[in-house]
Amino acid sequence: MEQDADVLIAGGGLNGPALALALAQGGLRVTVIDSRPAADRAEAGFDGRAYALAIASKRLLQAVGVWDRVAGNSQPMRKIKASDGHAGAGASPFHLAFDADEIEEGPMGFMLEDRFLYAAFLAAMAEEPGITLISGETVVAQETGPQGVTVTLASGRRLAGRLLVGCDGRGSGVAARAGIRRQGWGYGQTALVTAIAHEKDHDGTAHQFFMPSGPLAILPLPGGHHSSIVWSETDARAAEIQALDDAGYLAALRPRFGDFLGQISLAGARFTYPLTLSLAERFVADRVALVGDAAHGVHPIAGQGLNLGLRDVGALAEVVILARRRGEDIGNAVVLEEYQRWRRFDSTALALGMDGVNRLFSNDNPLLRLGRDLGMGLVNALPGLRRGFIRQAAGLQGELPRLLAGKPI
Repeated sequence: MEQDADVLIAGGGLNGPALALALAQGGLRVTVIDSRPAADRAEAGFDGRAYALAIASKRLLQAVGVWDRVAGNSQPMRKIKASDGHAGAGASPFHLAFDADEIEEGPMGFMLEDRFLYAAFLAAMAEEPGITLISGETVVAQETGPQGVTVTLASGRRLAGRLLVGCDGRGSGVAARAGIRRQGWGYGQTALVTAIAHEKDHDGTAHQFFMPSGPLAILPLPGGHHSSIVWSETDARAAEIQALDDAGYLAALRPRFGDFLGQISLAGARFTYPLTLSLAERFVADRVALVGDAAHGVHPIAGQGLNLGLRDVGALAEVVILARRRGEDIGNAVVLEEYQRWRRFDSTALALGMDGVNRLFSNDNPLLRLGRDLGMGLVNALPGLRRGFIRQAAGLQGELPRLLAGKPI
């Protein structure tokens, strides 16, 4: 069976290019199939959509040659504050406050806009001879056999490889065609996402304000006077707010946001996303592996979606590259099972943990409110416990793939 590439990657968002770069730098030939035209992604303007990248994720981006391209557009997160309360009534006196000075690695993470990150991936892939990017195409069929996997694109073109990786999101066609089912549920919540300008400097501090209808995350962007917000409301209320004009939207936001950053105004486009939990029952099938949202779609309460995906990238790249060096078939079930053992438990545990936190905080039960406030106050008062939470938020806990630990494969 003549191979067009060693690895075929369906999905060109962020995890797909990251995996392609890691594999190509390990000596494999990779083809990335992206449904959107590259020019559409690369020419995006400011819209406020941004990611909270943990330290470990930054290390992976550094290892694959992307971080230096975006570092100048990133915003270090030096502090994280979490509090509980009601819109317009202020926060509870019990809260959590994390400071980067409590760990040796520096900032706990970095905020980076989607437009800069994708453009950097695109430039890095263009310079890597082992990567072929096919944009504006989708995979519509796949067949696996003893020697490899073949995919058919919407145009009718066929490509063959040893391994097919689904980086194609929660509605993954790769997973569905491989017979991998999903389990999950909705939260009855919708995330409202936009960017705001504010009068006072955010000082590199990320805020998470828990309210009965859902959390509000205020995430610092470069320059000190812009932040990205992810604001969760019940589905019905979110639809009402999204339908308002900008003045009405701001009027709904202000009681929740407060005045700690002075006057605020809208500074980006407005988006909504339904909030659900979606977990693949398996992360692998015959010559197929799933990465990122194709494997696990999680609540954005801790901003861990992309960080989880990059952990998948680091683990799969390591498993596949080392298998190739041993002379093994990289699509072999034994090789793929190693990846699944590494990532499935960690991903599922974190997804269910975030689910539990959302359920604990997204209610107005007075007993639960008292318990969670006392819990936050206790963690905040114990330096050792607080340091553990900081390292978890920075992505430094657990069995890290080499790329996320800052080591070459």
